[in-house]
Amino acid sequence: MAAAPGLSLTAATQRAVTHWPKGRLLAASLGLRARREASSSSPEAGEGQIRLTDSCVQRLLEITEGSEFLRLQVEGGGCSGFQYKFSLDTVINPDDRVFEQGGARVVVDSDSLAFVKGAQVDFSQELIRSSFQVLNNPQAQQGCSCGSSFSVKL
Repeated sequence: MAAAPGLSLTAATQRAVTHWPKGRLLAASLGLRARREASSSSPEAGEGQIRLTDSCVQRLLEITEGSEFLRLQVEGGGCSGFQYKFSLDTVINPDDRVFEQGGARVVVDSDSLAFVKGAQVDFSQELIRSSFQVLNNPQAQQGCSCGSSFSVKL
């Protein structure tokens, strides 16, 4: 696996945190978020789709080799009842759904897809950890603070 590249502030990010008159900072940050969400979703992303953020695509392209892809599974457990499990894999099973964006692939089995359809997969880098995460999961009622455990809507 390749080492994570160093973090740097881009000019756009620096502009977004510049102290502007009240309200303009919020507008700038909302504009950046809207552009990120628009660029992160594939045009055909619908309710039964999994969307990948730009950071997820970039990280997968860095760490996968050949036919490798990221497998997303949902298992029982965790502090909220269900938990997300991520792994690198090379075998696509008959009941798998493949979601590809920008050359990066995420594969979800049909049982797990029922729990994550419509969600977004992101790669997050923080001071204490770097990880793939499921965001904006419309099937989840609530999650724990670690972001890897959730309960489903009934």
